[in-house]
Order: sequence, then structure tokens, then C-alpha cells
Amino acid sequence: MGFFEKIKQGLAKTKNGVGAMLNSAIASFTGENEESYDDLEESLILADVGVETAHEAVEKLVEVCEKRGSRGGTQVKKALCDVLAGFLEVGDRTLNLSTKPSVILVIGVNGVGKTTTIGKLAMRLTGEGKKVILCAGDTFRAAAAEQLGIWAQRAGVDMVRHAEGSDPAAVVFDGIAAAKARGADVIIVDTAGRLHNKSNLMNELGKISRVIDRELPGAARETLLVLDATTGQNGLIQAEAFREAAGLSGIVLTKLDGTAKGGIVFAICRRLGVPVKYIGVGEQADDLMPFEPKPFVEALLE
Repeated sequence: MGFFEKIKQGLAKTKNGVGAMLNSAIASFTGENEESYDDLEESLILADVGVETAHEAVEKLVEVCEKRGSRGGTQVKKALCDVLAGFLEVGDRTLNLSTKPSVILVIGVNGVGKTTTIGKLAMRLTGEGKKVILCAGDTFRAAAAEQLGIWAQRAGVDMVRHAEGSDPAAVVFDGIAAAKARGADVIIVDTAGRLHNKSNLMNELGKISRVIDRELPGAARETLLVLDATTGQNGLIQAEAFREAAGLSGIVLTKLDGTAKGGIVFAICRRLGVPVKYIGVGEQADDLMPFEPKPFVEALLE
């Protein structure tokens, strides 16, 4: 099944929840009266696009329609597709895995699907012929390493772990040593899902970063934040806090199939200026997919 079909299925709740209203607003949109303007903006807000993004999208839509001479629902829908896809064209959506080994740090609060995302990502990279090692750096949550170990077995990859409560940086140190010894291409590091104390988070990630800098100078590194799409606009608060504490190279948006407000992806890209690199639209391993803006928008508006 291709990206478009998977996205169509994954966005079923969003389409059922606000799709009819959105398409009705598009069909009656002229840009010439306040009511059609407000109806479309309201529909976008209900899709969790965000107030500022919805307002900007409608303003740009008016400009594009005037420039192209777009009239009628089909032409307006195409114009809106182009406007919304433009919001998602942020940064480089590909993973930078240009060195051997490369490092992927995966961060996010507990419960967003972080461990599952790591497992699915390991399976995807293994399927691309890369040798992957997992580092169980979340040493604070009970059974975190066991959960990660199940995914390591499924993906057929090695995992480095220490006892619960150990220093996460020490796990990363051993993981790097194992990667060097075994000729691994990618090290994926699970980190503790805590955000209530940003100074602790900053110190912990800073220590991990220093170990990586010392042991793998010049290594390609990704810092991916996993967000749960069902949290909607609240996810933005998490994202802003993590970006401030850790710096981000990309977002993984999970559980898109579980929300009726899939428009959160627009707010994330616009507000944070950080690309969405992967999205999760189901429980299967291949339901973690590289993000493609235009097909995503087309599926949302179909």
C-alpha cells in the first residue's frame, strides 16, 4: 500500500470529524465575502491547524486564487492544497546518516509511543540494509529496557543496556563502543521521557552529547522528538520545551490514526520551523512512514 492510501486510512477520523465541513467551506469559498472567509478559517481551526496558521492560510488562499483566477470548489481546493503543503516544506525531512556510525537521539515524554517508534525505525533502517544498535538510555522508567528489548528482537538488532537507575551517558558510551566493535551503521538512543524539570533534562542530554562528541567526533546526529498527535495543540507546548532544552532536527508524529484533528502537523511546522520527518498511522511496523507534505494534504482534503 502506498503513502497516499495509508494516509487516507490513517486520517479517516480527521476526515470524518471535520472533512465534510472543510470541503463544504471550500465549495462555497469566494474570498469576496466575510462569511465564506470565516467558515473556511473555522473549519481549519477545528482540524487543529491552529488559529494563527488557519488565518494565514486563508489570507494566502485569497492571494493565490486572485493570482490564478481560481473559481469554484475544485480550483479553490487545489489552491488550498498548495498553500497548506507550503507550510509543511520546512527543513530537510531526510535523516542525516552520512557517517558510520551515525547517531539518532529519540526524545519525548512518556506515553507518546517513543519506544515503539524506535523499534519501527530500527526495522525500517534494517530493511534498508543498515546495521543498527539500540541504546536503552531510559534507565529511569521501570521496564523501559525490557520493552525496548522486545523491539530489538523483532527488528533483529543488538541492544546495549545497564541496570535500572544507571547513568544514561554510561549506556551511550558502551553503545558507541559496541557500535565501533561490531561495525554498526546507526546507533539509536532511547532517552528518559521526563520534562517536569527542564534543567535535569538539559543536564542529562548535555552529558550524553558530550560523550558522543568525545567518542564519535564529527558523527552525523539526529535529535528526533516523538509527539502524540492526539494531544493536539498541547503537543506544541511539549515541543517548544524540548526544542529549548535539547535542540531538534525533526519531529515524529505518532497516533495520527487515533485523532480527529490531524491538522496539528501544520501548527508544528509553522510554529517550530522543525520538519516532520516521520508519521505513525497505525500499529504495524510499516505504519511509521517518511512524511510527504503534498500527498498528506491531498488525503486530508480528498
